[in-house]
Amino acid sequence: MRILLVEDDDLVGDAICRGLGRGLADVAWLRTAAEASAAMAVGGFEVIVLDLGLPDGDGFDLLRGLRSGRDATPVLVLTARDGVEDRIRGLDLGADDYLLKPFDIRELGARCRALARRANGRAEDRIVVDGLCAEPASNAVTLDGRPLVLPRQEFRLLVCLMEQRGRVVSKDRIAELLYGWEEGAESNTVEVLISSLRRKVGAGRIRTLRGVGYMMP
Repeated sequence: MRILLVEDDDLVGDAICRGLGRGLADVAWLRTAAEASAAMAVGGFEVIVLDLGLPDGDGFDLLRGLRSGRDATPVLVLTARDGVEDRIRGLDLGADDYLLKPFDIRELGARCRALARRANGRAEDRIVVDGLCAEPASNAVTLDGRPLVLPRQEFRLLVCLMEQRGRVVSKDRIAELLYGWEEGAESNTVEVLISSLRRKVGAGRIRTLRGVGYMMP
């Protein structure tokens, strides 16, 4: 799961990156409204965790700009502001969830997974496709009931293709989800991952549409 974290507190930001990273989330941490606005314009995130009190602006303005651009990326507002009016304002501006500081990192992770799950139209954490079962919460995958051990990026690629079953996912979209807006991927990185994943789950499970992308039929 690719998460954009907008948080200016070093202790909070570091704790979130370490805590969510243990669950294989890929967290891009930015500390200012200007940086966050530029990152949101590029996109490629599955969930945005947004603090309100930023050194160069208010998180509500970022949220308003995101939604005015018709960007439906799920947003979890993470703040110390505990007033009811602030919560109402955030939700009315388009926030999908609201969590007050201090918080438990496990709850934050669970809320982020729930937002990503709902955005992909799933009611539960498990994703099942023809004998393949992936569970993002526990980073586990089985094939016909047998555990498969997949490296981090292969697991994320598999989840991406399973979530989009029946739809073509472009190479650029896969690279964006796996490596993010600020990281460069080698030109053949996606092909290498696809080839390795096919060997483990079966070549027939992943189709290549030359010049278009990949899909799980």
